[in-house]
This record gives sequence, C-alpha cells and structure tokens, in this order.
Amino acid sequence: MKLSTKGRYAVMAMVDLATKGQGSPVALADIADRQEISLSYLEQLFGRLRKGGIVKSVRGPGGGYLLARAANQTRISDIVLAVDEPLQTTRCMPGQPAGCHNNKGRCLTHDLWEELGNQIYLFLSSVTLDDVCQRRVLGTSGVFHAGAAGAQAAE
Repeated sequence: MKLSTKGRYAVMAMVDLATKGQGSPVALADIADRQEISLSYLEQLFGRLRKGGIVKSVRGPGGGYLLARAANQTRISDIVLAVDEPLQTTRCMPGQPAGCHNNKGRCLTHDLWEELGNQIYLFLSSVTLDDVCQRRVLGTSGVFHAGAAGAQAAE
C-alpha cells in the first residue's frame, strides 16, 4: 500500500473535523493551526475530499467544511483513496500480468507485498472515522511485537 503524507494528513484533518465540527462547519485555517499542517496543503486535500464525496463545503461567513456523511459511515480507506493514488505495495502496475523486471517477470516476493497491500486495505476498510475519534483503534500490535521479540530472544 502506498500511504503518503497526503493520506496521513487527510485522516488527521478528518478526525479533527469530526471531533470539532459536530454538525457545524469548521474552517480549514482552524484545522491547519490545530494539526500543524500547511493551509494551502489542506486546501488541496479538501478539494479532493470534496470531489470524493467525503466532505461538503459551506461558503460565506461562518463557512468551512462538514462531513458529507456520519463519522461511523466514513471508512478510513475512503479518506485515503480520495486523496492518494490507489493502494499499491509493489512496483508492478496493478492488474497487469507483466512484472516489474526487465524481462516482464515478477520478483520473487511479489505475492507477499501484494497481499500485504490487500491486508492494509482490508484493515483501513474496517475502521471508521468514528472508531478513530472514539479511540477504538488502540490495538495491541506494539505489545505483540515486543512479546514476539522476547520469544525470539529466548530461543
């Protein structure tokens, strides 16, 4: 999966919008200040989010942006896909039988990286904006990693 700064910043801004907006428009300048993201960068991201149907804009005094649908109906993958290129973990072009090697073959680890991209997409599709806002994505991956490292050291 290709998760760039655009995707990370868009999710940060959307969490801010969901927590601070609560039905009222939020100015991008306020999000930019709170999240320490360039206002011009946010304007680009929110243009893409608006085109993707993730947010709605409200013009005029007191204007800003609103969620286009409820936070519990907005998947993190929707946000990332609205601002990023398609999720990709390999150098090969998605959906093409030809690989990235000069002879058009696939590298030995192609299937590994492609499946990793699939798993990341599945995870981001299973998490909603509301899950992040309510801190329901606390995971135990850090604990698992430390435990796995300890188990390897004991062997």
